[in-house]
Amino acid sequence: MAPLGGSGSVDTRVAAASPAETAVLDALSEFRAAEAAMLRRTRPIMDRGANDVLALRYIRESTLRGGSGMRPTELTALLGLSSASVTALVDRLVAGGAVAREPHPSDRRASILRSTEQGESEEDRALDNARRPIADFISSLDDQELGTVLAFLARMRQAMDEVARD
Repeated sequence: MAPLGGSGSVDTRVAAASPAETAVLDALSEFRAAEAAMLRRTRPIMDRGANDVLALRYIRESTLRGGSGMRPTELTALLGLSSASVTALVDRLVAGGAVAREPHPSDRRASILRSTEQGESEEDRALDNARRPIADFISSLDDQELGTVLAFLARMRQAMDEVARD
């Protein structure tokens, strides 16, 4: 997926962007590039591919929220991969003990994915040092700044979810 904003990603000739819109889209593009670079740098720490690391993050977040787990179809949508690719990815994570595949509680045809204690502790150990600068920055935010950041991210995600949805 092409990043938002920045060179060659959003054609501003179609609709004139305000300076604020351009600045936010450029900042988001730079953030996504930094996140992708961080994933590439931490991939060797986890001994997993970037998509595997991202999948683990999504599954772990779903598990920690206390829901029923994440359906593979949800993971497919989040990762933007084919169902066959996600099946292979999930098979690797299950075989490695980082993820458990369980029957869905209300749909016999479906399964749910949950992170395992092994996967969580392995990720925590491997990424603790890599995560430290991010955690330090987040803890430096006061309540108002944190609220603003969280509200922005939630509303931006909603806006992005609406793109090309008909």
